[in-house]
Amino acid sequence: MQKIPVGVLGATGMVGQQYISLLRNHPWFEVTYVAASPRSAGKSYRDATAGRWQLAASYHPAVGDLIVEDANDVSRAVAASKAGKCAFVFSALEMGKDEIKKLEESYAAAGIPVVSNASAHRWTADVPMLIAEVNPHHIDIIPIQRKNRGWDKGFIAVKPNCSIQSYMTPVWALIQSGYEIRRMFVTTMQAVSGAGYPGVASLDVVDNIVPYIGGEEEKSEQEPLKILGEVRGGAIENAAEPLISAHCNRVPVVDGHTACVSLEFGEKKPSIDEIKAVWSAFRAVPQELELPMAPARPIIIREEADRPQPRKDRDADKAMAVSVGRIRPCGIFDIRFVGLSHNTVRGAAGGGILNAELLKAKGYL
Repeated sequence: MQKIPVGVLGATGMVGQQYISLLRNHPWFEVTYVAASPRSAGKSYRDATAGRWQLAASYHPAVGDLIVEDANDVSRAVAASKAGKCAFVFSALEMGKDEIKKLEESYAAAGIPVVSNASAHRWTADVPMLIAEVNPHHIDIIPIQRKNRGWDKGFIAVKPNCSIQSYMTPVWALIQSGYEIRRMFVTTMQAVSGAGYPGVASLDVVDNIVPYIGGEEEKSEQEPLKILGEVRGGAIENAAEPLISAHCNRVPVVDGHTACVSLEFGEKKPSIDEIKAVWSAFRAVPQELELPMAPARPIIIREEADRPQPRKDRDADKAMAVSVGRIRPCGIFDIRFVGLSHNTVRGAAGGGILNAELLKAKGYL
């Protein structure tokens, strides 16, 4: 199989590096185009990331030889596309939200599909915000998105906030099994890598917890409703439930977002054993299609009293699984549990790659 040539925008940043690393031996995609800020443009990728590479895993030597382009210059990506060196791009851009929104639209308008990690288009009504196991059917809005804008080959698809992915798949598995969830209370403990690099100052987070992450609680309370919504007419209509209350905290953990979740069900209330059975059996479209980045088990139940833990469980099943534990009755709602996922893999680059695999499998790439 001939690999699809792909580009990474924001390739020198924290999430961009994770894309480059995870794509090193990908069976479908090959990184052939990298772009970043003007200060990195013109350098080899090796030189642009010298002293700034943050991951234990490295990148393919051929990527190190690529010349970094200016991500603001869409014409360079168009030229690479015409030369067969950039079929679509992963967006890990780090700039103002309005700037990202405009730039991603420019790529899509130029005929280059954008699979984005950025938040700029999460609330654009005709842009799917995908967790591949939860709402793969939302890609059906792409033809409408293209028609609305007069785009031919280009489109934009995004992934949601990294922290909600530590619990949204388990929540969806219960909803899909016929259990209405009316209210949800979530407290997240989010790793410092979620703030990018250099991120949170060490004097702020070492021996400390920061009980505020700008915009995070709003995202945690609203994004799930779009993910659980339906494509109606020319837009994605948000779900009305569950009502969500979120507390988001930054904690001194390098990787791995943890969430303590309480759920209130409707009239039909599952037992703990029924919940475990649903989660153990859950499989979805990525598993059915055997997509390369998909975890074999999307939800892994930990029966130990003190699990999941970031250091022990964040890398489960290619760092793409959600680990759950401490499943027990709740004194106010019905049940409570702890969820954990790797924020820069499942919650960021790995989730973006899985979305691209889904889009390819469905004929959009």
